[in-house]
Amino acid sequence: MTIEQIFRTISKHKIKFIDLWFSDILGSVKNVTIPVREARKALKDGIWFDGSSVEGFGRIFESDMYLKPDPTTFAVIPWSEERTARFICDVYAPDHRPAMVDPRGILKNNIKLLRKKGMDYYVGAELEFYLFRRDNDTVIPLPHDRVGYFDLGGDLALRIRKKMCERLEEFGIAFEAGHHEVGCGQHEIDLLYTNALKLADNILTARMIIKKVAEEYYLHATFMPKPIFGAAGNGMHIHQSIFKGKKNQFSDPKDSYGLSELAYNYLAGVLKHIKEICAVTSPLVNSYKRLVSGFEAPVYICWGRMNRSALIRVPRFSRKKYASTRVELRSCDPSANPYLLFAAVLRAGLEGIEHNLMPPKPVEENVYKIRSDILKTKGIDVLPRSLWEALAYFQRSKMARSAFGDILFQRYYDVKMKEWDEYSIQVSTWEHNKYLELY
Repeated sequence: MTIEQIFRTISKHKIKFIDLWFSDILGSVKNVTIPVREARKALKDGIWFDGSSVEGFGRIFESDMYLKPDPTTFAVIPWSEERTARFICDVYAPDHRPAMVDPRGILKNNIKLLRKKGMDYYVGAELEFYLFRRDNDTVIPLPHDRVGYFDLGGDLALRIRKKMCERLEEFGIAFEAGHHEVGCGQHEIDLLYTNALKLADNILTARMIIKKVAEEYYLHATFMPKPIFGAAGNGMHIHQSIFKGKKNQFSDPKDSYGLSELAYNYLAGVLKHIKEICAVTSPLVNSYKRLVSGFEAPVYICWGRMNRSALIRVPRFSRKKYASTRVELRSCDPSANPYLLFAAVLRAGLEGIEHNLMPPKPVEENVYKIRSDILKTKGIDVLPRSLWEALAYFQRSKMARSAFGDILFQRYYDVKMKEWDEYSIQVSTWEHNKYLELY
């Protein structure tokens, strides 16, 4: 929309309030609400706010920041009774430069590196979540249905998922498909392939919409990576490719996997640096309860086509649909900040392109069934086993520091180490059951 089209829509829907959304360092949506009469001023000059209390943003003496709405993100909020529209904003510092702690700005900076070459970064995402029951204000970690993968059973589950998809489209977010996942009460909605900045905005919005619709049915939607012991975890597989104009630069029909040299370079870069960015792709203590052998989540650093135990998969596509050529990274989960996630993965891939890296041979057998000594001889490494281990790799990564900039890199590390330290001193029910009477 042009600015004038935006204001015609505001007038048509009799909008009274504008919500200005932005992301904190963890990927949570923050909001400042202004009356509609301030909308033109906000679009032109921005709106000042105190950033000192926003996670990872700043200290007391550097609190002044301002929000600049991105007109391309305008949307009327369909569930709002107060006739509200929203923009997603970029965060600026008092010197009128992009704030170095703004995750959206970090992604834009990394995309610029690719656009200098006349190319753009495209991503699609498979967003998984559980629907749990509620008892008034208390969430009960009990799935709301008892059906499984692709099952049609459960009229309520199907109705809720369709309502979520309907709301997404009302918000201007295109989805490709929705279905029931492996776990009881687990669902997946696939967000349509688009440029990385738009998809990150869409993920931020989609998580809000899914939670809101669940509340309307007295349920709770959770993107927690491993909410139930012994059940499938929530992942967010991301499908990636690089385009130049309308031509997919990852495609080479003559190759046995359909991949170009650029795609192989990119894939090799992600494989090489994945341990360094695991604290971003799998950012919670709980994420590493999902990344264990025996479930669909990958543990071993390898790639293939038919192999769903591989970290990176090259999906098949319809006959001669070469624009669909892509690589699928399977370790990410939906708790990740999508801006930082895409920035980190893209930068890892660009490192592979810059240094002309080539990946090892593909692995098409079930890696979970290969003995550990044979894995070593094949040169197949494993992902970090905990957030602490992932942060150790992250802290030493020159690539991640370069992708995020010194300030956000250090603040992200500090926030995540604080989370690990809090977890480390907890005493769990498992420990009571295991040790209380034994020692």
